[in-house]
Amino acid sequence: MSSIDTRSSSFFPRSRNIQTETTKQNSQIEGLKKNTPEKATEITIKTAQDAKVTIGDGIKDFSKIKRVADAAPEVDNTDKIARLKAQIQAGTYEIDYDALADKMLKEEF
Repeated sequence: MSSIDTRSSSFFPRSRNIQTETTKQNSQIEGLKKNTPEKATEITIKTAQDAKVTIGDGIKDFSKIKRVADAAPEVDNTDKIARLKAQIQAGTYEIDYDALADKMLKEEF
């Protein structure tokens, strides 16, 4: 039987071609050599100018509000809710119409 060289044959696509791999590695190394110190300085200057991020005042304010809200103690309204439910079910809950109107006006204006 004759031996078959599978390294350079396109019939075996997954076989390794040592010459092609060596050529690829050499070209990658050559590509890296193109970045001279002057080019590196130029890249650093351009990225320093373009890589600035501006955070809007609204986002900064939201961040402050969130920190304060997270630091605030937990409020337990279960007693108040239970009392209001009991008043509504018993028919004794009375609406303060003046306070309701004031809150509505504050929300609108």
